[in-house]
Amino acid sequence: MTPLGDEWIVGRDHELALLSRLVDALTTGRSGALLMTGGPGAGKSALLDAAARMARRSGVRVLRCRGSEGESGLPFAGLHQLLRPFLDLAEGLPARQRAALLGVFGLDDGTPTVSDPLLTSLGALTLLSDIAEHGPLLLVIDDTHWLDLGTLDVLAFMARRLEGEPVALLLAARDTAVPAQLDRQVDRLTIEPLDPAAAGRLLDHQPRPPAGRARSRVLEQAAGVPLALVELARAVARDPAAAHEDTLPLTDRLEAIFAADLPELPPVTRELLLFAAAAESAELPVILSAVGDRATPDDWLPAERAGLVRVDADRVRFRHPLIRSAVYRAATYTERHTAHRALADVLVGDPDRRAWHHAAAASGVDEEAARELDDSAARAQRRGGYAAAATALERAARLSPDPTVRAGRLVRAATMAMYAGHPRWVGELSAQVATLTDEPALLAEASLRAGWALAVTTRFAGSLGFLLPVAEAAVDEDPVLTLDALATATTPAYNSGAPEHREKILRIAERVPPQEDEIGRLWALAGCDPVRNRARALAMFARAWTDPLAEPGARPELDLPLARMVVLGGTAWVLDETAEAIRLLGAAMDHLRRSPTSGANATVAQALALALYESGSWTEARAALDEAYGLAAEGGLENVVVGAPVLRATLLALRGDTEEARAAVQRAVHGIDLPNCRSLQVRTHYALGAAALAEGDHAAAYDRFRAVYTRQPEPEPLHFHASDYYLADLVAAAVRTGRAEDARLVLDTTRRRLAQGETSARLTVIVHRADALLAEPDDAERHFTAALADPAGDRWPFERAQVRLDYAEWLRRRRRAVEARPLLAAALEVFERLGTRPWTDRTRAELRAAGVIPASPPAGSADSLAELTPQQLQIARLAAAGLTNREIGERIFLSPRTVGFHLYRIFPKLGITSRAQLRDALPEPGE
Repeated sequence: MTPLGDEWIVGRDHELALLSRLVDALTTGRSGALLMTGGPGAGKSALLDAAARMARRSGVRVLRCRGSEGESGLPFAGLHQLLRPFLDLAEGLPARQRAALLGVFGLDDGTPTVSDPLLTSLGALTLLSDIAEHGPLLLVIDDTHWLDLGTLDVLAFMARRLEGEPVALLLAARDTAVPAQLDRQVDRLTIEPLDPAAAGRLLDHQPRPPAGRARSRVLEQAAGVPLALVELARAVARDPAAAHEDTLPLTDRLEAIFAADLPELPPVTRELLLFAAAAESAELPVILSAVGDRATPDDWLPAERAGLVRVDADRVRFRHPLIRSAVYRAATYTERHTAHRALADVLVGDPDRRAWHHAAAASGVDEEAARELDDSAARAQRRGGYAAAATALERAARLSPDPTVRAGRLVRAATMAMYAGHPRWVGELSAQVATLTDEPALLAEASLRAGWALAVTTRFAGSLGFLLPVAEAAVDEDPVLTLDALATATTPAYNSGAPEHREKILRIAERVPPQEDEIGRLWALAGCDPVRNRARALAMFARAWTDPLAEPGARPELDLPLARMVVLGGTAWVLDETAEAIRLLGAAMDHLRRSPTSGANATVAQALALALYESGSWTEARAALDEAYGLAAEGGLENVVVGAPVLRATLLALRGDTEEARAAVQRAVHGIDLPNCRSLQVRTHYALGAAALAEGDHAAAYDRFRAVYTRQPEPEPLHFHASDYYLADLVAAAVRTGRAEDARLVLDTTRRRLAQGETSARLTVIVHRADALLAEPDDAERHFTAALADPAGDRWPFERAQVRLDYAEWLRRRRRAVEARPLLAAALEVFERLGTRPWTDRTRAELRAAGVIPASPPAGSADSLAELTPQQLQIARLAAAGLTNREIGERIFLSPRTVGFHLYRIFPKLGITSRAQLRDALPEPGE
């Protein structure tokens, strides 16, 4: 038992020690973030209070907020509660951050602006950083599971960027409702039930501890939950016969206990409690105004004495959320209706909360209340609160008397949820539309939303089950809708790899007559068969991209050039026009970072990462992967949550971090049905094969590379596009393990299949390398020289370096060491720059065998750059370009203090001592 001020906490010594370390670290300027999870009544709030007391005793300032079920639909309500005491300091923020932050609270100057969630989050982070200039800061957040989505997004943003700030984040949430935004972003501390000994000690400290059979029943029913132990002990003390009642579900039992206190209270106090429960976190004057002259502030005293509420200044707080639930449930429907109506009447100046209370007071359907929520959704949308808009529209739909109007609101809610990046929610909303209307346009739009929701998970067949019928049904009457549906369908069809889906997409596309905008057809052709359709797709690509890049700040859902950038970037990537893919996808990301469409950000960031990886820009690829994964984890985009770590594992394997690579793959694919996600399955095989190759285990590598083709008499690629890029690696491993004939079968079949279309320069090099490795001695050289003849091959430096190494080894074995040396030198330069230690070691050994002693790697280039994180490299490049810390922070959404902290750590890694030396210490991007 640990004494803390005037309170005692039993059985939580381990948890309190962790919290003490968090506070101690904060006093020395180190940041931290910790999420406590546990069931209702586990003692999370008591531990938060204890941490707050520790912090204050150590001179740490504490800011607190608490989630509220009733305000979970109000955009940024939690953030306002947290920052309200310091909003006057927002005047010191950069103009764009200030406008974004104050704008979401409706405190801006009224100038119309485009909502920018990232700037809002950065404004909140910078404000907290400014506050922390005067001393460390602890943010204590209770009932996180009831925070609005806008606040959760800001907290997740801050949790990833606290490094270097004397700010710590301490949160608590129910273990069954951990917000997705924080699930993978913050270290977690699970608050388990008390063990029997600690539970007994807690009972002993109650005013009237139970004994005998009553004690056993209390310990049994409470099951170690502290709140249940306390409240059941009170119940038994009040009514000893309660110990002999039948077992009830714990939550019902607790709520029944809390409600049992109500009959003893004066009627006016019970009415105040009901109004407070209905209003949840409303200010005390609002509650008193709604009740009217029937109550005075003194009427709260009986509830305070009973330990049900705490009245502080102008606010009233229930001691526990279950007390609020018990109060609300104990009231009759008429009483609850009356409370909500009265609250709505006094909230004249707050149209959003007024709308929600009108909705709660509605008896059945109510179009007037639905319209108020519809208007609230529009206001939330303008402020960038897409999740709040979806919530309001969903409730408005339930209140709508007309089924078609209800369906329309559900479709709009699904669209808002899509912009908010919540695919599961989109699917739930879309599924309701078919039960309400036969309107073809609404059904088609709902199917498109449902298809999108599944496309960003790994349920590709389900996604296509929504999208392809819409595409086929609209061919004659609405060809534009057909191409839109086909464009959306092509992505899950690509990821699935199943031939029947791709064939159907192509058949439908051929039935669509030429349209003014052919971008959907282009993606369908390239994404479903990039070899057979290559010539046609390249011609369409050249015609399609005639627009300049969209202006920064444009809204993506309205910005057609931006949408075209995304589709054309994906098309360029699948056609191996890698440099163009990087240009287009990079420009798209610059725009999307300024928008609230986190789902789109994650998928585009992953596509950009793939293109950067293939182009040899591996540090930039890691940065894009980190961004993609963070956004996808927040939004539940399962395909990216799995795909980004698999590509990161590939980079680890190629650099020789094989154990970490395997562990990363295992974590990423756990619980995933890989045979239904063939693109992921192939890339997983390659990551694990590359790890085996890095360790010199060619047999294990061959087994992995061979798995990307079937075992049929004429092997087929497991994935129609991804498999062929690993053909030469398969052959190289086969030659070293005596499996050349099996590899030859795969190569010959692949060559015949590729001959049915047109291969890219990259794929042509890969086939030539495979041919050279399997060829007879007199025939190998022509394939090696063919593989190196096209200068376009330099666009894929790692693959080009592998060809040079293979060719040089072949030459040296034939005593042509002089010819091998320049090839080895060129390969070594690439391997060292990329940090591929196993290939570097192999190339250096070959150089020594060829009579050359390789020079040490240049100081400050490859090795030192490899020590920088992707974010540190980005900061270093921006600082080298002359940007100030504040300008860098605005560009990459960090506070100026955090930028300075990173630069402090960057300088010794690069072997420099000042900002002025950065330009010389950094190579040009892509070098």
